[in-house]
Amino acid sequence: MVTDVEKPLWPEQSRGSGGSDSRQVAERVRAVAAPIARALALELVDVECAGQGSRTVLRVFIDKPGGVSVSDCEQVHLSLGHALDVEDPVPHAYTLEVSSPGLDRPLKRREDYQRVIGKSVRLKFTQPLDGQWRLVGRLQEIDDQGVVLALPPVQARQRAPAAVGPTVRIDWKTIAEARLEIEF
Repeated sequence: MVTDVEKPLWPEQSRGSGGSDSRQVAERVRAVAAPIARALALELVDVECAGQGSRTVLRVFIDKPGGVSVSDCEQVHLSLGHALDVEDPVPHAYTLEVSSPGLDRPLKRREDYQRVIGKSVRLKFTQPLDGQWRLVGRLQEIDDQGVVLALPPVQARQRAPAAVGPTVRIDWKTIAEARLEIEF
């Protein structure tokens, strides 16, 4: 049994569209995928289980400094495919996809947030924060209680996207999802 699997800060953050069954499958796949990724000097960013029955899709997101190559994805796909055949965490046919997390990568662990301090992030909340369910801002800091975002000044949004406006503190428990925001 693998006990040092890297998990999201919040269990409900594991992506998937099928409720608790999808989350359980994603966690079982994560337990198998994490040591494979580590052995290949890769970071396991996320595991997503979507769909149902024979239409189930397992998406595994990997990364490394400088980005992943097609060869990295292929190695993980082959190794993980064989391991999943043995472990059998999905009781029916499924499709396995391995890719990079993309430019708008999810932020799951403290290390993810730490890596993007100073960059723009998009947060979705478990409950409205001052009437808003989501915010985009520049991540200023993180600590044990949560994050501090610098919001863009209203009058400068379109003229100077790098301008910094007021800051807001957001508790970890109110963050449902976080992603790096693509900046142009």
